[in-house]
Amino acid sequence: NTFTVCFLVGYSAVALNHVIDFKEKKQEIIKPVSPSELFPSLPIVQGTSKRIKVLTRLTLIVSDPSHCNLLRSTSANIRLYDIIAVFPKTEKLFHIACTTLDVDLVCINVTEKLPFYFRRPPVNMAIDRGIYFELLYTPAIKDSTMRRYTISNAISLMQICKGKVSSQSENKPLELRGPYDVANLGLLFGLSEGEAKAAVSTNCRATMLHGETRKSACGVVYTVKKPRKVEEEETVPASKKAKTQA
Repeated sequence: NTFTVCFLVGYSAVALNHVIDFKEKKQEIIKPVSPSELFPSLPIVQGTSKRIKVLTRLTLIVSDPSHCNLLRSTSANIRLYDIIAVFPKTEKLFHIACTTLDVDLVCINVTEKLPFYFRRPPVNMAIDRGIYFELLYTPAIKDSTMRRYTISNAISLMQICKGKVSSQSENKPLELRGPYDVANLGLLFGLSEGEAKAAVSTNCRATMLHGETRKSACGVVYTVKKPRKVEEEETVPASKKAKTQA
């Protein structure tokens, strides 16, 4: 299954995604399923001694401003999700998502030509608020038409968002790619080598930390070990070097 493939190809964290599409039927935000209920024993990430981290995610597909009210509500279940993403279908909703909604990710449609252009003010405001943009890369694998839309929409976004983007795949194991393969796809989207690598590493970690801040209404401190510097060799006088070499 997808979960097994994720840790086999080198991912250290996955998210169980609960999608709410208001077009289908009236839906409410339910309490997320605890990972421990689904996976009594989590597997070890390949090449490490750590167990894979399982997060919970809520994705809202919004096509009307009234749909955003669900995120503005004081529902206790919203705070239980580790990551909250919103998928705006119009330019107005994209502006609202970037400027006012308390979310961690703004998803970008890549399966068809966008009905609007990305504008710098809302994108910059989202970046200032610590929100990242997410691209679904699997349509680029399916057929040439979706690949063209994916690359075109991605390049339009990259020209403005300064590489503040992360990646996502659909829940199909055969369409899942490893971190290095996804980073290579990022080069086609207009990302630099460093930005493409960040899209599958540091940007994802930053999104997780943003979610923790949102849940706690406080700041989060993240620490990493600083690599030890190589000790500088002691300087030896030229005269002694000559004697040693002799």
